[in-house]
Amino acid sequence: MFGSRSSRGESVTCIACGESIPRSEAREYDKHGDRWDRRNKTFEHLCKTCFAELCQQPRDGLETTLDAAGAGEADQKTFLRRFRELSEGDARRD
Repeated sequence: MFGSRSSRGESVTCIACGESIPRSEAREYDKHGDRWDRRNKTFEHLCKTCFAELCQQPRDGLETTLDAAGAGEADQKTFLRRFRELSEGDARRD
């Protein structure tokens, strides 16, 4: 369940920055999105810094943005356009 003991001392390479780091200090990345099914699978890795920058999305105001974009009411194309416009507007304010 927690990986083999022999893998604990190995080094891996961060797919974002290329830094070589101990496996114990890395975060697994599964490009297929199913990290729980581990059979016959190899994982790519991210260092903690890249993981925090690339994978942790802010959620403040998400519910308000979803509502304003018409989640559950507008058709998919309209919702996605509105959501993108609202999200880009937030990025410009930062």
